[in-house]
Amino acid sequence: MAYRNRAEAGRMLADKLSGYAGRSDVLVLGLPRGGLPVAFEVAQALHAPLDVFTVRKLGLPGQEELAMGAIATGGIRVLNDEVVRGLEIGREAIDAVAAREQRELERRERQYRGDRPHADPRGCVVILIDDGVATGSTMRAAIVALRRQNPTRIVVAIPVGPPETCDELREEADEVVCLKRPESFYAVGMWYRDFSQVSDDEVRDILDRAAAEPAPHAGSTSDH
Repeated sequence: MAYRNRAEAGRMLADKLSGYAGRSDVLVLGLPRGGLPVAFEVAQALHAPLDVFTVRKLGLPGQEELAMGAIATGGIRVLNDEVVRGLEIGREAIDAVAAREQRELERRERQYRGDRPHADPRGCVVILIDDGVATGSTMRAAIVALRRQNPTRIVVAIPVGPPETCDELREEADEVVCLKRPESFYAVGMWYRDFSQVSDDEVRDILDRAAAEPAPHAGSTSDH
């Protein structure tokens, strides 16, 4: 059974997360772009603040599909030491890729939130949401980067993912809520009747709507 759209998936996910409703220490973060419509529904149902958590993979020069690390919202850089050491990747090469991806991350952040500061996850239960996972590499990078910012708990919440990926994420996160775990997975988009691409404008609109309806917990900005 496919979800009608991301909003429906978010509402169903919110039902499973109802134990976190109304708590002042909960922060919902959506991975762009497809995770934001899902995360919006969860944040509204839980009466929690919403923000975007942007992650950019650091691809190996010449083999960009192989991740040697990632950067994330808040100036976080995470390196895969095994890949870096094993392939003897020099600091200059890493810095060059990181600088390029940092520019792209900052461009997206400006598009998404304008002048609004980042939500601060320190001391929060963070519910980290995407519209689904396949290999889980982006979500794992987000977890590692988020862990550096000292939340009290990281809850990964996804509407659909293959069983092995959901199990692997349990080794990284404190809790994983995965509604559908189909053995025959193929792709996230197969589990949505409407899986149209989410634009930067839609992400910005979702964040604007969330900001216009403040939750009990104000989101703890960077001066938290």
